Amino acid sequence: MRQRIVFTLLAVLTASLTAGPAVATEEQPKGQFGELVEVSEVLLDVLVTDKKGNVIVGLDADDFVVTDAGAAVPLTGASFYSNRFEIRDDDASRINKPAANEVPADRYFIFFFHDQLRRGGEASPLVRQQFEAARKTERWVREEMLPGDWVAVVSYDVKLKVHQDFTRDRQALLRALEDATISKDPANVWGSRRPEVPEGQPTLLSNLPEGKDLRDETTRIYDGMRLVAEATRDVVGRKSLVLFSTGFGRLDTSIPNVALPDTRFYPELEQALNDNNVAVYSVDLTPVGFTSNQQNFLTELSTDTGGEYFGTFNNFIVPLRQIADEANGYYLLSYQSEHAAGETGYRKVKVETRNPDFKVRARQGYRFGS
Repeated sequence: MRQRIVFTLLAVLTASLTAGPAVATEEQPKGQFGELVEVSEVLLDVLVTDKKGNVIVGLDADDFVVTDAGAAVPLTGASFYSNRFEIRDDDASRINKPAANEVPADRYFIFFFHDQLRRGGEASPLVRQQFEAARKTERWVREEMLPGDWVAVVSYDVKLKVHQDFTRDRQALLRALEDATISKDPANVWGSRRPEVPEGQPTLLSNLPEGKDLRDETTRIYDGMRLVAEATRDVVGRKSLVLFSTGFGRLDTSIPNVALPDTRFYPELEQALNDNNVAVYSVDLTPVGFTSNQQNFLTELSTDTGGEYFGTFNNFIVPLRQIADEANGYYLLSYQSEHAAGETGYRKVKVETRNPDFKVRARQGYRFGS
């Protein structure tokens, strides 16, 4: 996420600040030259935990080291976004009073089911895994979803399907999870059938193509995930995309049973996820006793976006709880980045803390330019 301001730099060291690209209407005085430079405000969501996975609170800008395209940059802000300030059910007092740099925030989850029922019969181990993942997600919605959570449910078979836009309605989510399990075609594909979104409410559908355009633009899961990420652009902060899948990477013929990202489509997907602060948590559906040849790819996808890969667990509720716990609090760092006006591209970013004992997960880049 970034906001852009454009400066005109002159040799006499004066600057003219405008809200858009400066356009020369008169000839510049001799001895002066102009160069358009775009200044972007970059926002990075950063999760900081100790070695046991507990979220670290109380850090400020001086505790972080951020490098943009290999060069250290000064931070303009470091706020801690957290849901720990919600009002208790038993009284009207707050759990804790926010510190100066703490911001009360909602949590955002997107449950993304990669429908793989076509790969086997109804009794196949993979199908049982997919249904079990859905059942445990339903349990999480019923019992552990918080009042301030926003949750969406989507699936992918040969096209993207949005079974439920962001909502806090548990019953609507339970119905959507049932539909996602069997990849049922939703009725909200056409604009006329899409529910009206109240002002200020997060939404995926309002930012996605309609009808046949959605089908035609998501013929690959790479494109489906990319469009979901881009559809969250108006939601400030960290979004957790929980991907239930056995993977979809390209098998490397030179290395047996190892999958790599498809270089034709992955860079654009990674950039879209990072640019919109969407962290992918990959929950591997490979049944116990089977070899996961997509583990490397799913791990890379999660690492590149500041999420995590889950491949070994006894119950699907385990990764769901860990993902939810991590969403309880994160830092939103901000700084300014310059590039030539009109130039577009993608920059790599690295985030560290000055305390080497802390574990940091953050997105690894952002797009710049128009």
